Amino acid sequence: MLLHVVPLDAWSADPGRPYAPPSLAAEGFVHCSPDERSALAVADAHYRDVPGPLLVLVLDESLLSGEVRWEGSGDRLFPHVYGPVERAAVSAVLEVRRDADGRARELAPRV
Repeated sequence: MLLHVVPLDAWSADPGRPYAPPSLAAEGFVHCSPDERSALAVADAHYRDVPGPLLVLVLDESLLSGEVRWEGSGDRLFPHVYGPVERAAVSAVLEVRRDADGRARELAPRV
C-alpha cells in the first residue's frame, strides 16, 4: 500500500473524477509515502499550517492505472504515481491527528 497526504478540501473538491493534485500537472506525478512514519513526516513538514482536516489516502497500487516509480529524495526512496489516482484505488482514508501547534502526531480511522 502507498500513502498520500491530502487536505480534506482538495480530496473532496471533485468526487466524480480521479484525484489529480497540483503536483501531477507541475511535476508529472503524485507524491506518496511508503509507510505511516513517512506520511506523518510529510504532513508535518508540508501541511502544518494548512487549516482543516488533513487526510492520508491508503492506495492499492494494483488498482492504479498510472505507473508507480520508487525514486530518491535525500537518502530514501518514495513512491511516485505517474497519473491521477482513481478513487477505486483508495482502500482507506485516515485522518492525521495534530497537536495544538499543528504537528502531525498519528493516523486514525476517519469517522
